[in-house]
Amino acid sequence: METACPPASYNREVYSEVMTIEEIVQQALQEGYLSPLMETEMGQLCNSASELSMEEYMALDRLMGALLTGEVVAVPHKKFINVMEELVLAEAFAQIAEVEKYNERILDVGDITAYALNRLPPLYATTEEGARYQRRRAQQELHELITQQVAAAIARNLDRPDFGYKRQALVNNQDKSVFNQVSSLLQVYAPNFEKG
Repeated sequence: METACPPASYNREVYSEVMTIEEIVQQALQEGYLSPLMETEMGQLCNSASELSMEEYMALDRLMGALLTGEVVAVPHKKFINVMEELVLAEAFAQIAEVEKYNERILDVGDITAYALNRLPPLYATTEEGARYQRRRAQQELHELITQQVAAAIARNLDRPDFGYKRQALVNNQDKSVFNQVSSLLQVYAPNFEKG
């Protein structure tokens, strides 16, 4: 079953609550795919657990076997871009540089970009030609709106209290394949599982 996108039965509501490793593996086996969202959730569960149970090791082992045999396919991470992200990021850097000349506070580029992006239309593209088209379109039709939303995001960021250490940034695990992540987890948490 080689599919690049989740089937029609994909249920985003399943992820509104935290699932266990066993539940994620079970869903992957039932659906025949492991989405990036499922992969991230499983990685967070494994990283936050001080020790995995035998059931969790067995579930990860089942998933590894299913990935190796092709019974479960890992849905690739995005093969498309949101051109709006790069446009907002460029505008954010420009405006932040101006603000920081006159303000001692260090502004959070990620927060500012995310805030502005949540208030702007996405501009997705799957090819370089599509990306160039979306950039031209945005420069002609949306430049003023992008500038306004970034300015609003900066104003909000300046008004917000400094949370400092209490905030935990998102971790990007996209540099490793699902297979390598599961393999690494099994090696770390269950080095003697198969000897057993």
